[in-house]
Amino acid sequence: MLKRVEKKTLKDEKDACVLAKDAKFPSPFDSKLEFSCSARGTWNIAHTGMLIPESHEVFVCAQSCLRGVVLTAAEMNSIDRFSNIIVRENNILEGDTEDLIVEGMGEILSKLPYTPKAVLVYTSCIHHFIGCDLNLVYKRLREKYPDVEFTDCYMNPIMRKSGLTPDQLMRRQLYSLLDKCELDKSSVNIIGNNFETDDDSELVKIIKENGFTLREVPRTKTYKEYKDMGKSFLNITYNPAAIEAGRYLEEKLNQKHLYLPLSYGFDEIEKNLDELCETLKIDKVDFTENKNKAKKALKKAKEVIKDTPISIDYTLTIRPLSLARLLLENGFNVVSIYADSFISEEEDDFKYIKENYPNIKIYPTVHVKMRFVDRHNDEKILALGQKAAYFTGSNNFVNMVEGGGMYGFDAIVKLCDLMVDAFLNEKDMKKLIQFKGLGCENYETNCK
Repeated sequence: MLKRVEKKTLKDEKDACVLAKDAKFPSPFDSKLEFSCSARGTWNIAHTGMLIPESHEVFVCAQSCLRGVVLTAAEMNSIDRFSNIIVRENNILEGDTEDLIVEGMGEILSKLPYTPKAVLVYTSCIHHFIGCDLNLVYKRLREKYPDVEFTDCYMNPIMRKSGLTPDQLMRRQLYSLLDKCELDKSSVNIIGNNFETDDDSELVKIIKENGFTLREVPRTKTYKEYKDMGKSFLNITYNPAAIEAGRYLEEKLNQKHLYLPLSYGFDEIEKNLDELCETLKIDKVDFTENKNKAKKALKKAKEVIKDTPISIDYTLTIRPLSLARLLLENGFNVVSIYADSFISEEEDDFKYIKENYPNIKIYPTVHVKMRFVDRHNDEKILALGQKAAYFTGSNNFVNMVEGGGMYGFDAIVKLCDLMVDAFLNEKDMKKLIQFKGLGCENYETNCK
């Protein structure tokens, strides 16, 4: 089943690289044996669940599956908000996994020094393989502990290639504890993000400066503030992984869902912001000044960076092709893109790059041959994202994941500043990329 991969530096980039002119959309590479590099700044489902204030996470799985999530909680300094119930072989043979969860939960709650407002229960692959009656489990838990709200979350990697991915499920279940109530026409939610949306972004400014209350899970400090998100009449998403969350809340709470995809193209940004104004029933905004600031920032960055090769990866932003196109149109020397597949919103940008910059290299990040690529470049490379930095061996990199909460023309200005700083000042790449969950509580402490 497995092919032998020689343990030496990869000289032949066949299968591990494709030129833009030869690439297929949306998946340039076949799915095969996979490799996970040591760039760990992206968030996982345990990080995301911790965003709900005054909540507690309980992972129910085999002991061998726990290492990663236990380390996540420990590295976040949030081990006091994390517990686990271990599924053993005898539980499978005796068929008592339902009782195991209920009784295990009772033991956990009895030993906690506080009563959590909510408990996020993460079941795993084994529960679905053996047909564990999870509906019965949650029914019994809610009856036994009426003062605690329980919701179902999933650590289920078998779902990565079909249906909703664990990431999409987590971004949806993050809002499953919201209750239906009378909607407030003067309050708005931004949902589905691990980072709060930048206050300087045009998106947030339009909402706040027109008298609307903005709610967002990363902004909440108490469980009540989280629950108040059920009052908002509108949910805004800009990460495609959060679309299902928007649909879910539209059906469950009757909140309107507005998808305004993150983009670095001027026309698409303006179109999205105009759509927001229409939805909020306010006057459209003249973005001429915002565009000029973005253009000046791009020009200034180009004067500093000049023709230095630039590599971009998908962990920096969910729209790497949109960002690549923006930089290419403004004279930057983008030479490579690291991504295993592209979202549908990237198709126009893909076609543009394919037609106008056919020799740009596209690399996967999980193909097993990427383990042996030569990461020692003689020339200076500006890497945008942790995986681009890892695969190019560059210490000149922008250390950001998932867009960093930036949006709109302001995002372009700030990203240009980050690029200039990364070009002028080296970082310790090997040290920085090894810590889980960039932006979590522990990150700055661990990196001192």
